[in-house]
Amino acid sequence: MRYDVNLSILFTELPLLQRAEAARAAGFGAVEYWWPFDTASPADREVDAFVRSVGDAGVHLAGLNFFAGDMPAGDRGVVSWIGREKELTDSVDIAIGIAEQLGCRTFNALYGNRVEGLVPAAQDEHALSTLDAAAVAAARIGARLVIEPLSGADRYPLKTAADAFAVIDKVGRDNLALLFDLYHLGVNGDDLDAVIDQHAARIGHVQVADVPGRHEPGTGNLDIKGYLAKLAAAGYDGPVGLEYVPSGSTTESFGWLEGQR
Repeated sequence: MRYDVNLSILFTELPLLQRAEAARAAGFGAVEYWWPFDTASPADREVDAFVRSVGDAGVHLAGLNFFAGDMPAGDRGVVSWIGREKELTDSVDIAIGIAEQLGCRTFNALYGNRVEGLVPAAQDEHALSTLDAAAVAAARIGARLVIEPLSGADRYPLKTAADAFAVIDKVGRDNLALLFDLYHLGVNGDDLDAVIDQHAARIGHVQVADVPGRHEPGTGNLDIKGYLAKLAAAGYDGPVGLEYVPSGSTTESFGWLEGQR
């Protein structure tokens, strides 16, 4: 397996623009991020500084989220959020520009919470339209979108792999795939073995954290190494993103890898 570090949740003791270099120093050749800016339309100098921080560190950008709203306040994406189309479109354009410079070809399009006052069916129809447009834009550079079920967000409607596949199938573009996050699906009680057995070819990206606690593998109850071995045997050869809250220091949390970085 090839591992990358999610620098929106790891190395947070450092400023964002210093984290790619820290990941490289820790032995990793690839990184990923949530949306790394405060707004959907950051200034060019902010984008340029971000690109330089990754490029100068000599690491590959394996994944990048589109703008997801105010995540600390509870937002979990704007794909289905009627009235926020421009923010999504702006972030898609910026993400694609970043990807063209750094080689990223996987974008996480967080679906978004149910919004009070909006009809769920209307939100779902809106999501199909915005995902279709984003998929078309990503395809121009040979990139794909991944759709992620989440835990811990009651108003987020995609809880299981089946929920994500239902959306993917309705959009009908061949560059949409599942983001197989073992932590979120494990917390939600999904059958991880069944997802691998039945849908390995439809997994576009993998992320790991243990359950409970969302800490590094080995701190909880998930057989993460077993699932990763099963994924590899089923043909998954993409990166595995480390997306956990370290139980101690960031560097100490990499001990479970035993030289596999």
